[in-house]
This record gives sequence, structure tokens and C-alpha cells, in this order.
Amino acid sequence: MLNALLNRFGTLSFLLTNPFWLAVTVFQIWMLVHALRQREWLWALFIFVGSGIGACWYYFSVYRESASTGFELPGAQSRARIRELQAKIHHLDNAYHHFQLGDVYFHKGKFTEAEKCYRAALARDAADIDARAHLGQCLLRLKRPAEARPLLEGVVTEKSEHDYGHTMMALAETVAALGESGNALLYWQHIVKNHSYPRAKVQLAELYAAENQPAAARAELKDVLSDDPHAPAYQRRRDRVWVRRAKSLMGKLN
Repeated sequence: MLNALLNRFGTLSFLLTNPFWLAVTVFQIWMLVHALRQREWLWALFIFVGSGIGACWYYFSVYRESASTGFELPGAQSRARIRELQAKIHHLDNAYHHFQLGDVYFHKGKFTEAEKCYRAALARDAADIDARAHLGQCLLRLKRPAEARPLLEGVVTEKSEHDYGHTMMALAETVAALGESGNALLYWQHIVKNHSYPRAKVQLAELYAAENQPAAARAELKDVLSDDPHAPAYQRRRDRVWVRRAKSLMGKLN
């Protein structure tokens, strides 16, 4: 890639004296290295031969998703989807469309907007279990665990496996944020008996480590690190934050 640019513009001095093309080259190398580390071989090839266009496409299609915090709700949505839902809300104003729009904002990390949408959904259907659960998760991300707790506890009491265990994971994080590590430990232990989420295993391992149980912590971390190389690419991107935390904690325990 760099050689192609050098051939195109003649000399290295051109890049060093032209801030724009120097920035493009650095950006391409950055995206190429990221793609190689993520084993995105086709993307790496496209970035290599596609000049800045391939790097930009990779950034918006893959890199921004992989840079997420590890918390997500289903469905990456476009601006067109937001406009579509806003139009439906304008004409129909039902709970479901407010809820869907809340999920879009949640996924994009716009938690204040998501909260407004979830509350609008609940104002129209106070019994909606999904809206209650996602509002609770939203409040947790907004660092308001005391408000999140009754919503999440109510959902978990009603349906313990709601959202395939994601609601209980949010509840475990909520009680941990409130300083109740003992309750959080019980929730995480329950979750890992039924699921293999790195998000759950790593946080359980962190609690074991804090309780001076290094062997139990290593067992959970070993599962995360051994499963990661065999996971699908989309899952590895989603869970990379937890894999990094697992590697860091394992290094401290060894």
C-alpha cells in the first residue's frame, strides 16, 4: 500500500510535505493493521488495494463496531431507519415504534435519547417487558443504577432468561455498581451455568479475584481465552473488550 502511494506520487518527500496524503497513508496503515489483527483477510486485501476508499469503508463497516464497549442490543441501524421510525411514530404513535427507536439509539450509544424513547413506549404500554428491561439497561449506562435496579429486578423475577440472559447480566452489573458484590456474584454464577458469555465469565472472574479465589478466576478466564480464537468474526469483534480484560487479569494472576 505504501509502495503504491510512493509510486503514485514519486517520492517519500511528497508524503512528508503533503499533510493530506500523509494522513491518508497513516489511516490506511492503521486500518490495515487492525484488519490483520482481527483476521479480516478479505478486508485487509481490500484496504491494501483500495486506497483510502477501502480504509474508510472498513472504518465505518467494521472498526466502529469492534470499538464498542461490549454492551449491545440487537440491530445496527442506519439514519434511514431512524427517519422511518420517526415517521411511523408521527402517524401511529404506538409503543412498539418508540421502543424500536430506543433500541436504535441505545446501539448507537445515545443513551439519553434512548431513555426518552423507552419512557415514551412505557407511557403507552406500561406492561411491556422489553421496554422495561431496555430502559433499565439504559439507566445503567447512564450511571443511574439505583433507578435501573427495580426495572431489571422486576423483569428478571418475571422472566429470568429474558433477552437470553442479557437482562440478568445487566442486573448483576447494577447491583455491583451499588456495592453489592455478594449479590452480583450469585447472579454471575447463575448466568455462567447456562451461558458462555465472555461478559459474564470475565466479571465473575474479577469478583473471584477480589475474593482471593485465584484458581476459580483462572478457570473462567481460561474458558474465555480458549474459546475466542474459534468464535465467528462478528462475535470476536463484539467480545474483544472482554477478551482484553481477560488477558489483563490472567497476566496479573499468573
